[in-house]
Amino acid sequence: MSESQVKAESNGMNVSATPLFGFPKVAFSANLFGELAEQGVARAQEGCEKIKAVSEEMAEALRESYSSNAKSAGDYGLKVIEISSANTVAAIDFFAHLLGSKSMTDVYTLAAEQARKTFDAASAQNKELWDLTQKLAAETSEPIRKRVTKSLQQAN
Repeated sequence: MSESQVKAESNGMNVSATPLFGFPKVAFSANLFGELAEQGVARAQEGCEKIKAVSEEMAEALRESYSSNAKSAGDYGLKVIEISSANTVAAIDFFAHLLGSKSMTDVYTLAAEQARKTFDAASAQNKELWDLTQKLAAETSEPIRKRVTKSLQQAN
């Protein structure tokens, strides 16, 4: 037995003196294979635990996002109903005043006033709806952004 074979066998490997394609034959001991398998299993379990933790974080973020979205969407819907009601009352008032007009000059004056009021009201209402839309978007995306950032930091 050569000196390299004795050293290899003392390290738990059995090396043949006959090379195969220029490489010596190496037989791994059961002990070495078992250690490699245990390391692989440990790494796989660690990876699974990380994936599970990230999945739970994302599920919680989606729950928070959904809850926030539902509240903001409800607020938006209520604002639309409030605006519709105000616009209906304004239109009925306009028609009531229009019916009480005595001349064409009164009709033109009322129509011009109504047009100005309607334009001002629509501008203010659109701004309110736009603000609610921005709030909804921010509140919906914020929990997800926080959780994704936290998960990415934990993964590293």
